[in-house]
Amino acid sequence: MSKRVRKAVLPVAGLGTRVLPGAKTTPKNMLNVFDRPILSYIVEEARAAGIEHFVFIVGRGQGAIEDYFDLSPEIEGILEAKGKGDILAEVRRDLPQPGEMSFIRQMSPLGLGHAVWCARDVIGDEPFAVILPDMLMAAERPALAQCVDAHGKVGGNIIAVEPAPAGETNKYGIVALASQDGRLNRMTGMVEKPPLGTEPSNLFISGRYILQPEIFGILETQERGAGGEIQLTDGMAQLMMRQDFHALEYEGTTYDCGDKIGLLRANVAFALRRPDFADAARAAIRALL
Repeated sequence: MSKRVRKAVLPVAGLGTRVLPGAKTTPKNMLNVFDRPILSYIVEEARAAGIEHFVFIVGRGQGAIEDYFDLSPEIEGILEAKGKGDILAEVRRDLPQPGEMSFIRQMSPLGLGHAVWCARDVIGDEPFAVILPDMLMAAERPALAQCVDAHGKVGGNIIAVEPAPAGETNKYGIVALASQDGRLNRMTGMVEKPPLGTEPSNLFISGRYILQPEIFGILETQERGAGGEIQLTDGMAQLMMRQDFHALEYEGTTYDCGDKIGLLRANVAFALRRPDFADAARAAIRALL
């Protein structure tokens, strides 16, 4: 029987070059989507999937992330004194339980595979989730919870995927499947940015993974790949030779918040999802159009 997925790795050390200058002094994952930082939504999604411990892989100048998930006595004291209980509750909603979060410094930007490897001692010998916080997913049942459900059915390693836009499979990592029947299928391979017409499917790797701890031993000795970085995809391809991988076509919509237009789309979409603001947001959008 598979062990339960209790821990998640969140690689947040990237510079956010695609959203500069906005990310010059604010970590890109702390940029707002409507009225909350991106990471607030990510943590909410993970908690809904049963995640009990969050491992943030951070870089220099990202102290704002750790500060956000900490008490703010001055702000909270002012809100309490003014009787603004509703706003105070919003400020406190993301606060962790003691010991629920770890922050590990990635000393050098050596790639996603290296970032995941940095979490090895905290994760230990159990399956774990990897969440790419750039990818904000709107779904009735949270995307990571769908992955956890799939892991409970088939075990092994799970990769969330979704259909690439027509004619754009050459921009993504595409999965190869043993067969395609329903939303959960066994994988036979992964191809990074295949030339158009050669792609093994139209499903690209989104931003949610459940991986077995054996990936750490592979990443430890893995040579650098594309971009001179230690690529997680390369490590997963090696692990696939020993363990099962399944691709889950999750139900929902992905917004790439590492891209300026993607961030704009996320702001609009998540404002419209809020019952208390949807009408006002819709009216504001119509006025602009």
